[in-house]
Amino acid sequence: MKELMGDAGFDHDLVVELALSVGAAVVWCYDVSSGDISWRPGLDEVLGMAGAQEELVRARLAELIAPLTVAARTASEWQAFELEQPCSIPDRKPRWIQFRARVSRHAGRRRLVGIAADVTIQHHQQQELTDLADRYRLLVDLAPEAIVVHEAGRVVYANPAAIRFVRADSADDILGRPITDFVHSGSAPEMLRRISELTVPGATSDPAEAVLLRFDGGTLDVESVSVRTMWEGRPAFQVIMRDVTAQKAAAASLRFQAALVAHVSDALVATTAQGVVTSWNPTAEAVYGHSAAAAIGQPIQDVVGAPLDPEAILDAGGVTQAVHHNIDGSDLAVRVSVARMDDGYVLICADETARRRAEQHFTTVVAAIEEGVIVVGASGLVESLNPAAERLLGVVAKEAIGAPAAMAVLYDETGARIPPSSYPSAHTRLTGQPQNGRIVCVERTDGTRIWLSVSCRVLNMEDDPPTAVVVSFNDITERRMLDGQLEHEATHDALTGLFNRTVAIDRLSPTARGHRSGPTAILFIDLDKFKVINDSLGHSVGDKVLRVVGARLSKSMRRGDVVGRLGGDEFTVIAYGMTGSDEAMVLAEHIRTELNRPIAVDGRNLHVDVSIGIVIAGPDDARDGDDLLRDADLAMYEAKTQGRGRHAFFDVDLRMRTQRRLQLEQDLREAPRKGELWLAYQPIVDLRTDRTTTVEGLLRWTHPRYGPISPVEFIPLAEESDLINIVGAHMLRKAATDIVELRTRHNPDLHLTVNLSARQIDDPRLIPAVRDAIRTTGLPPGTLCLEITESALMRDPKIAAATLAALRDLGVRLAIDDFGTGYSSLAQLLTLPLDTLKIDQSFVAGLGQSKDAEAIVTSIVAMAHAVDLIVVAEGVENPLQLEILRDLDCDQAQGYLLGRPVAAGELKLG
Repeated sequence: MKELMGDAGFDHDLVVELALSVGAAVVWCYDVSSGDISWRPGLDEVLGMAGAQEELVRARLAELIAPLTVAARTASEWQAFELEQPCSIPDRKPRWIQFRARVSRHAGRRRLVGIAADVTIQHHQQQELTDLADRYRLLVDLAPEAIVVHEAGRVVYANPAAIRFVRADSADDILGRPITDFVHSGSAPEMLRRISELTVPGATSDPAEAVLLRFDGGTLDVESVSVRTMWEGRPAFQVIMRDVTAQKAAAASLRFQAALVAHVSDALVATTAQGVVTSWNPTAEAVYGHSAAAAIGQPIQDVVGAPLDPEAILDAGGVTQAVHHNIDGSDLAVRVSVARMDDGYVLICADETARRRAEQHFTTVVAAIEEGVIVVGASGLVESLNPAAERLLGVVAKEAIGAPAAMAVLYDETGARIPPSSYPSAHTRLTGQPQNGRIVCVERTDGTRIWLSVSCRVLNMEDDPPTAVVVSFNDITERRMLDGQLEHEATHDALTGLFNRTVAIDRLSPTARGHRSGPTAILFIDLDKFKVINDSLGHSVGDKVLRVVGARLSKSMRRGDVVGRLGGDEFTVIAYGMTGSDEAMVLAEHIRTELNRPIAVDGRNLHVDVSIGIVIAGPDDARDGDDLLRDADLAMYEAKTQGRGRHAFFDVDLRMRTQRRLQLEQDLREAPRKGELWLAYQPIVDLRTDRTTTVEGLLRWTHPRYGPISPVEFIPLAEESDLINIVGAHMLRKAATDIVELRTRHNPDLHLTVNLSARQIDDPRLIPAVRDAIRTTGLPPGTLCLEITESALMRDPKIAAATLAALRDLGVRLAIDDFGTGYSSLAQLLTLPLDTLKIDQSFVAGLGQSKDAEAIVTSIVAMAHAVDLIVVAEGVENPLQLEILRDLDCDQAQGYLLGRPVAAGELKLG
C-alpha cells in the first residue's frame, strides 16, 4: 500500500469531477516498469466483484485499464488520462466504470496513479437526456410545420418542412441568407416589427400571416409565430410557420385552423358542449395512443384517461395542469388550455412529460451526488441545498434555507479567517465572476474543521449582479493529509526518517548557504565493511544498524544542522557556521566516537567504524549541492584508501587525481585494442654459468596523452576494476608469442616467467587462457613459469591450491614471488606444487649492509633447497650483493645490475 500512496496527490479539478459521479471512488496504481498493479480496498465492489479473490480483481482491473497502461509508457510525466469502460457482470447488467489517472515518477520509477468510480447511473441518466434531445430533434425534423431559426437577420437552421415550403433543393440553399430573402416585401415590415418587440428569452409573438417567396417564383401563405431564443449562446429567433392555404380556402373552419396553427406541437381536441370528441389531431394520436377514428365520438375523459371538464377549466382561468394517461396506462404530465367555440370547446393539451421527467432526473442527480451543492439567492440567503451539503457542513436543510450564506466560518490556506465579503459565494454574487477550485477550511457546527474545494457560478448568465449563484464543493481533507504524507516521503528517507539526497542537495545550494553565516562543512560518511553485516546477518539486521546510525547522527548534531541518508550505507552531515577545518575535524572525530559505540541488535553487539570525507564551503563558494557531495565523496574514498576508520579533507589535487584515475581506468579498457600495452623483458641470470636462462615479462603502458604510466599506478587500477583478467590474458598471449620467436632466433632453451595477480587466481577463465596461450603459440608448457605473490596465495589457500594444481596439470612451472613479505611459512608452501621461490628485493637490498639480512637470505636458500625449489633473488643492484648470493649458493638472480627491463628486440641473450 505504501507504493500506492507514493505518488503526488491528484489535482482538485480531477477530484471535483469525480465527485459528480455516482458511487464510490477507489485509488489504484500501475508500475510502468514492472507491470505491478495495486489498489485500495473497495475496488472489488466498484467492479461488481465484491468478495472476489485478489487475482480475479487484478485481472479484471488490468483488462479495463489496458488502454491507459499502453499510453502511459510513452506519455510525459503528469499527463492525465480519462477512460470509461463497460464492465460485464454475470447475470446482471454491465456496469460503467470511469478511470482517471496521471503519470508520475517516484524513487526513479514511472507509475500510473488513478481512481476508479462506478458511473453507471450517470451513464444511464446521460443516455436518457440524450434520447430526450434526439426525440425533440426528431419531432422538429418530422414536423409538418416549417421551423427556421435566424440570428442577426440570417437563417442558421431550417427543418425539412421549411425546405419544402420554399421549394429549395437542400438546406444549403437557405442557410446563411437573410431571412427577408424569403418574405414578400408586403409582409417583411410587419414581421420585423413583431421581432423587435421580442426583447427577452422565451418571448413569443402573436400568430400572424405572412407570404413566403419560393425558389420557383411562386408564393405560399403561412401563419407564423416568432419566439425569442438562443443559438449557440447568442440571441436568435425561432419561427414556426404553418401552411394556411387550405385554411383560407375553408373559411368555415378558420378559427379552428388558427388555433391549430398557433400550437402545432400540442394535441388539439375539439368536443361538443357535452364533452364528446369531434376532432382529434395527429399530435393527439401520438400523445395518447388513440387513433382519430377510435377517439372521435368518445367522451373526452375516456380517451385522455382522466376526468376532464372544459367548463370547469374555463371557470378556473382556462389553463390547468393535469395527469392524463396513455392508452398503455403510462402517466402523462399535461398542460390543458381550453377555448370556447360556438358549439363546444377546443382543448390544447401540451405534453410536458419529458420536460418534467428531465427536471426530476436533474433533481435526483443533485440529491444523489457526493458533492455539496447550495443555491444562494441574489439577497445572499440560502435557497436550497442538497443532502451532501447537509452532511459536509453538518447542517439541516430546513434550518439552513433562508439563513445567510455566510453562516459557516471559513479560513484560507494560511489559517486566516476569511471575511464574509470575500466568501466565494459573495464574490460571484456581487461581481458575476466565477470561482474555480478555491481551497478553504470550514468550521462545522460541531466545531470540527474540514478542507473544501469550492467552485461558484451564477445561475443565469443574463442576470445583472447581484444575482443568484450555485456553490459546489467537495471534501478534500483526506487528500490534503495525503499530500502532506507524500511531501514527507519525497524529502525523507523511508528507512531512517532522515532527509534524503534531494533535500541535502537543496540545502547545499549557493542560495541556501548564502543565508548562513560562516563556512559550511559537508561530511560524507560511509560505514566501513557494512556489506559484511548484510551478507552474514541479513539485510533486516543491516537495516536496524542503519536506523541506529541515523538516530545517533541526529542526536550528535546541533539544532539547525542537516543529517541525511544518501543511500545504502552512506550518510551526510551538513554543519553550518563552522569556524574552519579544525572544528570540522573535531566534529568528524565526535561522529566516529558516537558511531563506534556497540550497537545491540537481536542479542548481538555489533561494532561499526566509518570513513568520513570533508568539504569546507565558504559563503561565496559557487559549487552546487551535487558538486559538493561529489567532492565530499571523493574525500571519503581517499580516507578509505588511507586505511578506513579515518577522515580526509577534499582539495583540488584530490579531484585531479581522481579524474586522472577515472580517465586511466576508462582508457585501460581500450589499451589492448589500441596497441598501447607492451611487454618489457628483464633477464634472469644463472649464477653458476652467468648466462641468461629466463626472462620475466613485465607489462608496460604508453598512454597517448600522459606518456608512460607506471605499473605501480595502472596495475592496481586493473585489479580493482577486474580489467586485470582481460589485460593479463592479453599479456600472456603476447609474451608467449615473443618468447617463441626469441627461442627460435637466439636461445632455444630460453624460459619465460609471467606474474599472476590475486584476482587472476580467483578467475575461472585463467586456466583456459593459459591453455589457449601455449596451444596457439606453440610454447612448450615447461618453459613457462607463472609467478604468484605470497599474499595472493594466502588470501584463500583452498582456491589457490586448486588453481595451482590445475596449472601444474597443464605442464607449466610455478613460482612464489616476493617471498618473505607475507605471513606464510615454508611448511605451508610445501603443500603447494611450486618449482621456484623468489626472494623479495627488500632482503636482497640489505646484503653487505646487515648481518640480519644475510642470515635471513641464507635461511631461505637453505630451506628452499631442502624441498628442491629453485631460488631466485630479486633486485640485485651492485656487485657485492651478487657475490654474496653466489657464496650463499643462490641459483638465479635478476636486477638492474644484470639487466634492466627492455623490449624484446633489445634483449641481449648472447
